[in-house]
Parts: sequence; structure tokens; C-alpha cells
Amino acid sequence: MDFVQRTIDLARRNVAEGGRPFATVIVKDGRVLAESPNLVAQTDDPTAHAEILAIRAACTALGTEHLTGATVYVLAHPCPMCLGSLYYCSPDEVVFLTTRDAYEPHYVDDRKYFELGTFYQEFAKDWTERRLPMRHEPSEEAVGVYRLWQQRNGGERRVAGAPTGG
Repeated sequence: MDFVQRTIDLARRNVAEGGRPFATVIVKDGRVLAESPNLVAQTDDPTAHAEILAIRAACTALGTEHLTGATVYVLAHPCPMCLGSLYYCSPDEVVFLTTRDAYEPHYVDDRKYFELGTFYQEFAKDWTERRLPMRHEPSEEAVGVYRLWQQRNGGERRVAGAPTGG
């Protein structure tokens, strides 16, 4: 099966149906685990990006939050939200079929605080310097929730079975 073409066809069909030009296909052991177009326009859910929806479906199908052994095909280089999700679920590989520079003459999705061209610099700033107003309300009780989690997990700080980088 041609997973690249399947990704393109899924995105093309979504555009024809009034959706946005993004799609994701997740493959493991030569078969499709999950696939999704971007459904933001159809659902009014700003998190309904193709990668997020396909990751959710694939992890549910596998019964784990980890996509080790999987390849994720995406129409365009992932946005920061999707890239973070991909890092978190640890697939073996992400294959993207176009770049922002290539599609920008045809599509742009900049927002009040989110401009893809500058978002990575914005994200790297200290929280006190970001354009999105943020306020820290220190709470020892909030930290206590994490202590409770650690206690309930035998003193471990890491999630059991999570792939690690080192």
C-alpha cells in the first residue's frame, strides 16, 4: 500500500468536503493503525488536528500511549502542538510530505498569538516574555498532587513503560 498517496488522498477528500488541507496516516507492521483528516473546521475544536486525532485512535487501538514501532505520515510538517504530541508518543519515524514554505503561497493559518513562522522563537522565551499573557499562581497544594501520584506509583517519578531517550 502507498501510505504517502493515502495521506494525500485523505487530505484532498477533506478539502473537497469543506475541511482543511491536512491529513495523517499511522502505520505499524505494514498496516494502517489509524488515519484522520484535520477536523477543526467541521468540529470547531482547535485541537482536532489530523495528527492529534490519528494519534488518539492509534493509541486506543494499541492500548498504549506509545507508538513505538510506528511510522506517522503527515501531509505537512507538523505544527508545534502536533510536533509535541508526536514527540510524546514516540513513533519510530514521522514522514512529512510538504513544508510550510512550499504551501504558504496557498494556505496560511496565523492567529492572534500563533504565527507559525515565529512560534518556535515565541515558545523558547521565558513564560514572562511570551505574547500570550500568562500568570503563575504558586500553590504548594498543587505540588502535592504530584507527590500523591509519586506515592501511588511506588516512589517512581516516571510513567511505567514510557520510552526514554537515554
